[in-house]
Amino acid sequence: MFLNRLRENNPALIDFARYALRRGELPPNTYILDRCAIRENAQAMLNTAKENNVHLYFMLKQLGRNPLIGQMLDELGFDGAVAVDADEALSYLKNGVHLAHAGHLVQIPQGQVEAIVAARPEVITVYSVEKAAAISEAAGKLGSCQPVMLRVYGPDSPCYPGQSGGFSLDELDRVVTELEKLPHVKIAGVTAFPCFLYDEERTANEPTPSVKAVLEAKARLESRGYTGLQVNLPSATCCATIPRIAALGGTHGEPGHGLTGTTLLHAATAQPERVGYLYLTEVSHNAGGKACCYGGGYYRRGHLKSALCGGSAAEEKLLDVMPVSCDNIDYYFELSEPRPVGEPVILCFRTQIFTTRSRVAVVDTELGQLLGVYTALGEKIG
Repeated sequence: MFLNRLRENNPALIDFARYALRRGELPPNTYILDRCAIRENAQAMLNTAKENNVHLYFMLKQLGRNPLIGQMLDELGFDGAVAVDADEALSYLKNGVHLAHAGHLVQIPQGQVEAIVAARPEVITVYSVEKAAAISEAAGKLGSCQPVMLRVYGPDSPCYPGQSGGFSLDELDRVVTELEKLPHVKIAGVTAFPCFLYDEERTANEPTPSVKAVLEAKARLESRGYTGLQVNLPSATCCATIPRIAALGGTHGEPGHGLTGTTLLHAATAQPERVGYLYLTEVSHNAGGKACCYGGGYYRRGHLKSALCGGSAAEEKLLDVMPVSCDNIDYYFELSEPRPVGEPVILCFRTQIFTTRSRVAVVDTELGQLLGVYTALGEKIG
C-alpha cells in the first residue's frame, strides 16, 4: 500500500533492510522502524499543533508499543502516550514512557485500575458509571482525584466492530449526575472514535458524525458549569488534520499512523510526513509457480498489494502479492511469480504490529545503525 511512497521518500530504509538481512543482523518477519523519519514526522506535527493550539498524545500500538520510540517522543515534547489497553499502559510505566491517556479504546480491567490510577495519567476515558466508580475508589485510596473523559456517541456515529461502548447523548445528563456523586473523579473532557476518516472522493481526512456528538456533549457539560474541557478528536491525526481539529473546536489529537506517514491520506497524496517503517522478509521457497515468503506480520486491514524483490536497487523488481486469506494463519506471503530462494523482499502496508508475531527493529538510517530489537509488544530482545 505504501511501497511506492517508501521508495520515493525513504530509500535509505530499504537499503538498510537489505543490508541487515544479508549480514544476518535481522531475520525475516521483522518490522523496521526508522527513528530518523519518525522524529522528523513527529516534529512537523508538534510544530503544526503549536501553531493551532492543539495538544498531542502519541499512540504506539501500531508500532508494537515500542519504548525507544516512546522515549524519543516524550523528549520531543508530546503531552505523553495514549495507551490502547491496560497492558500497553503498564508497559509504558515499566519503560519510563509518560502515560497521559488510558482507557481508550479498551477500558481498564478492574484488577488493573489501581495500578493505572497510581500513575496519575492526565485523563482516563470511561464508558460506564461502574468503571468511573472503580477509578474513584482507587483514587480515594491515594488521596487524589482522577480526571476522567467521557466517550460519547450520537445516532449517526460510526463504530468499528468490536469497539462499541460509551454514553449515548440521550443518557448523558443522567450519567453526568451519577458521576458527580463520585468523590474522587472529575469530568475533564469528551471524546469519540473515529472522529476523522479518509474520504477517497475528496482525497482528504474528513470529520465523521462523531465530532458532532462530541461537540454536543461538550455544550451540555458547559451548560452545567464545566469549563476547560478536553475535546479529544482522535483518528488520522497528522499535519493535514491538526488544523481541522482546531477549527472544529478540538483541543487534542492522537497521532498514530501519522507518525510513520502511513495513514490512508499518505498513500494517496504527498504529505509532510514520510514513510517511517517497512516489513522485511525473504523468499523461503517456490510452489505452484509462486514465490513463498516468510510471514507472521500480516494485518487484515493492511491493504497489502505489492512486494519489492531483489538484493539491491539495481536488481529490484516489483511484484504482486496474492490476496491473504483472513481464515488462515499467515505462514507465508505468496508472490505472483517464482523468485530465488533467500532473496530479500520488502513490503510496506498498513499494520498494527502489536497484533502480530513479528520482531521490531529500531534503526537510525542517518548513522546506519541498528538501535535495538524488540517483540511486537515492546519487550527488548536484542
